Amino acid sequence: MQTETSKPWNWLLFPFSSVKAGADSLYAASVGHGIYQIDTEGEWRKLDQGMEDQTNVNRLQLQHDLLHACSSSGLYEWNGEAWVNDGILIPSYQYRKIGGSSYVATEYGLWSKASSKWEQIACQDKRVYDFMNLPQYLIISHESGISLYDRFMDDWAHFELGASVTSLAVFRGHLIGTSDQGELFIGDKKGRFDRIRFGKRYIFSVQAKGNEVYVCTDRGLFQLTYLCNQVTLLSVKLGYPVTDIDMQDGNLYLATLFQGIQTIDV
Repeated sequence: MQTETSKPWNWLLFPFSSVKAGADSLYAASVGHGIYQIDTEGEWRKLDQGMEDQTNVNRLQLQHDLLHACSSSGLYEWNGEAWVNDGILIPSYQYRKIGGSSYVATEYGLWSKASSKWEQIACQDKRVYDFMNLPQYLIISHESGISLYDRFMDDWAHFELGASVTSLAVFRGHLIGTSDQGELFIGDKKGRFDRIRFGKRYIFSVQAKGNEVYVCTDRGLFQLTYLCNQVTLLSVKLGYPVTDIDMQDGNLYLATLFQGIQTIDV
């Protein structure tokens, strides 16, 4: 990924929004310049069949060797030759396949598909950005906060936080999320959330990788940690905005706004 002959001529100008690491390739989504596959030799291949370059890709997901793109025009799957719409034509923000069921967060709630038909299952009137499907809880982040469904109690709890919550993770047993205002929400396990801003840093997302939670910001990549009984940020890579990360074989892959796709050892 560092050889001059293997990069698009203007790759440094690409603002990348998402990156996913597969067994033999990296996949990276740029804003307004399409989606790329980068092989182990550093060769770039544009995956442009079936999707317009101007399509805004919010997230890539690679599960069960299938690459999906959550985009402004719906959910797409790469079949090896072209992008094919997966039955969702409204803006989508997150996708996961859990067991035999698929889930997608969209402009109009959370949808699920167990066989061949998509159905709305939660938060139908809200723009849903992310979700976590845990054994006891279904946790959904949306345009006005967080909603939590307790399967054992068959009951919903809604936390109106006055901001859109765009990504979710669990840190030392605490539910955490990022807001569209660049802040961090940290649950206290009692139904309340602390709202934290780390100086002038704008937080794009939180990402759980391995045993750690990473924080992508406009000032670089950080790791979430406790110091003197307070949640704080430990720098991993500074100097440029990092929008997304993925991990594979001890390497972190960073999607950045101004420095292309970067790699660091962890």
